[in-house]
Amino acid sequence: MKIIAADATYYRWPRKAPVSNGMHTWTDISMCLVTIRTDGGPVGIGVGSASPGERQLRDEFCSLIVGMDPTMTELISSKLSDTKMYGRRGFETAALSPIDMALWDIKAKLAGLPLHRLVGGFRDRVPIYIAGGYYGHDKSLKDLQKEMVGYVKKGARAVKMKVGRLSQIDDAKRVEAVRSAVGYDIRLMLDANCAYRSHEAVQFAKRVEACDIAWFEEPVGPEDYAGFARIGRRTSIPLAAGEQEYRIAGFRDLMATDAVSIIQPDARWMGGITEFMKVAALAQAQGLDIAAHGPQHVHLPLVGAIPNGIYAEYYDDDFETPSGPAFAEEFAVDPDGRIALSMRPGAGFTPNDEVLSRYEQ
Repeated sequence: MKIIAADATYYRWPRKAPVSNGMHTWTDISMCLVTIRTDGGPVGIGVGSASPGERQLRDEFCSLIVGMDPTMTELISSKLSDTKMYGRRGFETAALSPIDMALWDIKAKLAGLPLHRLVGGFRDRVPIYIAGGYYGHDKSLKDLQKEMVGYVKKGARAVKMKVGRLSQIDDAKRVEAVRSAVGYDIRLMLDANCAYRSHEAVQFAKRVEACDIAWFEEPVGPEDYAGFARIGRRTSIPLAAGEQEYRIAGFRDLMATDAVSIIQPDARWMGGITEFMKVAALAQAQGLDIAAHGPQHVHLPLVGAIPNGIYAEYYDDDFETPSGPAFAEEFAVDPDGRIALSMRPGAGFTPNDEVLSRYEQ
């Protein structure tokens, strides 16, 4: 079997309202879909990011794999990971990721297995947390409480909110308000999106430790390994990081801090499924948990494949375009905060072409 075509298509649509985290404001959603066709075999689909910096590289990568056997995922990943030719991390790795994902979609369809059973097979129902609690224009504490309680009513047993944009006093009040609203039976995570310096993160952690925080995510920048170590020594709150890390070597260095307990790879950016599974195994060997970062369509099967997968991130309506859902599948959250995985052969998601075609760039 040979690859006869590999193409990337890009989409962008406006959010219902702008949202802000500790560092940035987002007004729209963008996405890339890579489609790989074979000579008589199944079609593979991969989901990726769509920043301008990665597009030229992705076009080059798509042309390089034509004629190759799509089941040789390790060979193709190695070919597209030539650091001398393309670079070490960032746009280069993000360009590769949806290509790798599409290849695994093909392999799963050929095997007649859902992806989570092909690459591992540990569970058929995956725990999720709903990510929200962003900052918004005129968003009051009551608005924040209503939002987070709404996620619990939808079945979530864990929720995540943003911190780092306001003063430490004001952000601590937001955390206390959410904890009061959802109660102590619900796990509450905090995500700073690298907004702090290490000493500031220590100060903020001490302010909110009494709120029983499940983890403190990206308190400092992704390469501030010494900062992670300083924070980890000074707080009882577990640290989480990894969404901006790349390839197994990058995660090796992050884990070497001995400060991050929850590792958060994102298969759309860090090298695809091939690298995700290597990182998961490295984390397992060190007794660390995996809580995948990024949309549920991509990561539910990957968390279901591994024994140390504790959560998939879930975005409530994040992939809803103004005219309908971007994907055909609806992932209902069960009352125990889990989602049943698709047993259909393949990666488990189907782009809604009728909707997405209106937002193609």
